[in-house]
Parts: sequence; structure tokens; C-alpha cells
Amino acid sequence: MICSFPALADANSKILVLGTMPGVQSLQKQQYYAHPQNAFWKILFSLFDELPVPSEFELRKKLLIENGIALWDVLESCHREGSLDSNIKNGIPNKIRELLAAYPNIKAVVFNGKESHRLFVKTFGDSISLPQIVMPSTSPANTMKFETKLESWSVIKKYLDRDSRIKVI
Repeated sequence: MICSFPALADANSKILVLGTMPGVQSLQKQQYYAHPQNAFWKILFSLFDELPVPSEFELRKKLLIENGIALWDVLESCHREGSLDSNIKNGIPNKIRELLAAYPNIKAVVFNGKESHRLFVKTFGDSISLPQIVMPSTSPANTMKFETKLESWSVIKKYLDRDSRIKVI
């Protein structure tokens, strides 16, 4: 049995990005999207013109929080050989309804790949009425060109109203 990480969210979170379950390297490092070929961090840092991507996980998390992005996985735990979503068995879902209730500013759910969306719909049906946006998986198993993935992911920015934040000077 493998387990996902705690949700990364705060009161300013405007979108929730959901994966399925961390891969082997992510579990080993205890960091979301730790595989060096996973495009997640490069995509997010590119969207906010913050390249290069820092190696420190705390700085990566900071970019998400500062830009209103919460991060979690559909599954809390499961059995899986390797890192492929297709090998997931006996998945137990995370408490996504409770997370959304705790962070009412979240106004859309973004799925990192089709499998996370499929598992979400299988578990929650249409009981969560927020917009649901399925993005191409950032996994290296998805051989789509980086530029194409980046262009697809750029739609999340319309859900992030960065100017509405109160800035402390």
C-alpha cells in the first residue's frame, strides 16, 4: 500500500490541481512531481515567467501558494507496482469534498491527466459542481511536446485572479 502526500493549499487557493498518486521517485523524495522528466514544475514556472525552476521543493511549493494553486491527489492510498496509473488497484480516495469545504475560494478543479479525472468521476460522480478541466498529463509517459502541454495548461490562468490579492507593503 502506498500513500499520497498532504494537500498543499491555503485560504487564497483558487484552483485545485489533482493528480492520481505520486510516482516512485516522488514517494522516495516525499515531493510532488519529483521525477526529473515530469514537466509539471517547468510548466507552472513557465506560466508565471519564473524560470529556471528551483531545485528546492519549498520554493516550488511557494510558487503554487503565491499564485492561488492548491495541489493534491485523487487517491489517498492504493496498491501499485511502479509509477503507471494503469497499475493502480484498490484505490481509496482523498477527502476532496472536505478540502473544498475548508477552502471555499477554490473555483475550479484541474486534472493532471485523464486518469485522475476518470478516478475523480468514478468516486465523486457529479456531486462536486465546480468546473473540471482535464489537462494533458505532465508525466514523461505522455510523449506530447512540452510546448503543446504548456499551451494547454495556460488555460488555468483565467481562474487565477492574481490582482485581487491584498499586497502588504
